[in-house]
Amino acid sequence: MDWAGGLVPGGKENFNACLIIVDRFRKSMRCLPSNKEETSVDTALLFCNNIISTCGIPKIIITYHPQTDGLAERMIQTMEDILRRFCAYGMEYKDHEGYTHDWVTLLPAVQLAYNTSQHCTTVKTPAVVEKGGIPYCQWIN
Repeated sequence: MDWAGGLVPGGKENFNACLIIVDRFRKSMRCLPSNKEETSVDTALLFCNNIISTCGIPKIIITYHPQTDGLAERMIQTMEDILRRFCAYGMEYKDHEGYTHDWVTLLPAVQLAYNTSQHCTTVKTPAVVEKGGIPYCQWIN
């Protein structure tokens, strides 16, 4: 678990950071938009409401020390790179209906793309390891 901070404010709540949580067994990651100014209580609630409610209580949490685990460090670095490239110039994406999307609204799609990509150590996607199959998407074969 680590923070990607210093992002361009996005979303209705003007999020400026992202909490990145890595599942070392499944090789999956979850990204939760947040604010740099949040307290530890806010972070705990964010974790409980989004992770514990869907995955259960983890046996071990390695927090703020991704350098102790090369896998988590690389996954967090990859997601930070994606977010920073998208936020570099305050980029926004307009879909075919004219709606504007920033990094916060596109974060679920980025997370889905990562979690449906084959991992070299498991030779499976994190979605297959976690759910037994890839979620249906129109653009995924």
